[in-house]
Amino acid sequence: MLPVRGRDDRATRAVHILGTRTAWTPVGDGEFYCPGCGGDRNYQRLTGRRRFTLLGVPLLPRGVTGPVVECAACRHHFGTDVLDHPTTRRFSVMLRDAVHTVALAVLAAGGTGSRTALETAACTVRAAGFDDCTEEQLAALVDAVAADTGRVLGEPCGASLVIELHEALDPLAPHLAPAGRESLLLQAARIALADGPYTPAERDALTTIGAALTIGTTEVTRLLAAARTPS
Repeated sequence: MLPVRGRDDRATRAVHILGTRTAWTPVGDGEFYCPGCGGDRNYQRLTGRRRFTLLGVPLLPRGVTGPVVECAACRHHFGTDVLDHPTTRRFSVMLRDAVHTVALAVLAAGGTGSRTALETAACTVRAAGFDDCTEEQLAALVDAVAADTGRVLGEPCGASLVIELHEALDPLAPHLAPAGRESLLLQAARIALADGPYTPAERDALTTIGAALTIGTTEVTRLLAAARTPS
């Protein structure tokens, strides 16, 4: 006896006869961090027009779709919000610049008279990617910023310094894991502690850094206390 074909078989045949097809049109390109590949890749930004098909032949228009981002390597499609994530190279630059700005903020709060603090700051900045950074360069930059803004070294963060910290840290914070944000704050704390306990101005600067990194007040207090405890 021959098998009886049911509704599922008829539905399958209908799908093969009728369908939809999308014609993609490139509207831009660039480099992005591909979540599928896990690295920096080239991409095309695409918009599409969908059509009903009969036996594979496109017929009636069904509207537009997209835009989407297509990875040139894996060919996967992603929403355009994937472009908000910085590339690996861009992320490295953002992190390097953030460490440099944070170090200057802490030095401005504590003053540039401590050789130990300058050495600690320079080592931190060099480790972040500014290989040629020296204590003298950092001291000159802090003094130049103070002269430009009329700020007295050793005072709490002024408006200009708060703005600089937020400009450097706000774009970076969403892409840092909690451990990465904490590590950046702890680096700043070690610079402040290099020449002794936190001064009120240094604590104010560190609190501002923590806020810009979206670390809660309670957690900032815990981390600053932990930095004072020898490991």
